[in-house]
Amino acid sequence: MQDFGAAFAEAFSLIVGFDAALAEIIGLSLRVTFSAVAIACVIGLPLGALLAVGRFPGRMVLVVLVSALMGLPPVVVGLAVYLLLSSAGPLGVLQLLYTPTAMIIAQTILVTPIVAALTRQVIEDLNSEYDELLRSLGTSRIGTVATLLWDARYSLLTAALAGLGRALAEVGAVMIVGGNINHVTRVMTTAIALETSKGELALALGLGIILVCLSILINAGLMGLRRTAEQMAYA
Repeated sequence: MQDFGAAFAEAFSLIVGFDAALAEIIGLSLRVTFSAVAIACVIGLPLGALLAVGRFPGRMVLVVLVSALMGLPPVVVGLAVYLLLSSAGPLGVLQLLYTPTAMIIAQTILVTPIVAALTRQVIEDLNSEYDELLRSLGTSRIGTVATLLWDARYSLLTAALAGLGRALAEVGAVMIVGGNINHVTRVMTTAIALETSKGELALALGLGIILVCLSILINAGLMGLRRTAEQMAYA
């Protein structure tokens, strides 16, 4: 118990003192995660909206596929990206393996189906409410997608948050394609796994505390934003 107490005390000391190693890992984690979520939203939001309002052959197949990919095993994604980016792979010439870019690619593949599937559900519900109005105004399909995405922007933050949570907690895929290289590709989750395996609990606990606090802050911010949006709607 004394060892655990000392580890917690050292962890808080690292956080309060903003230890350089801790700050470097947190900074890289946030850069990789937010980049992946931003790219996933650019792809997933319009894709989900098109699946919600579009009527074309194979639509249901795509809907089922996107929903199924929400549970895609991270290690499988990591393996696929590794094969693509390895020296013997089709994209090996880019030399992206074991770089933050490779980690962003892997996380984007994991997050995009989540964003797209949740967006489809939100836009589909909204479209059923406004479909006749938009048709009467002669709105094009692309115009309908843009209108519904803008109208549902606050609700769609939930989709982005879900993707952010998935990306922040990711270990397997980023470990495979990033290699957990110190000062290069070591992020919070991989550092926690490594430090725990080494028995060095202070840094692992410090990063774990930061990870939990980030999750709480993101959720609190989202709730506040949605409450503000509701108040504006009723004003």
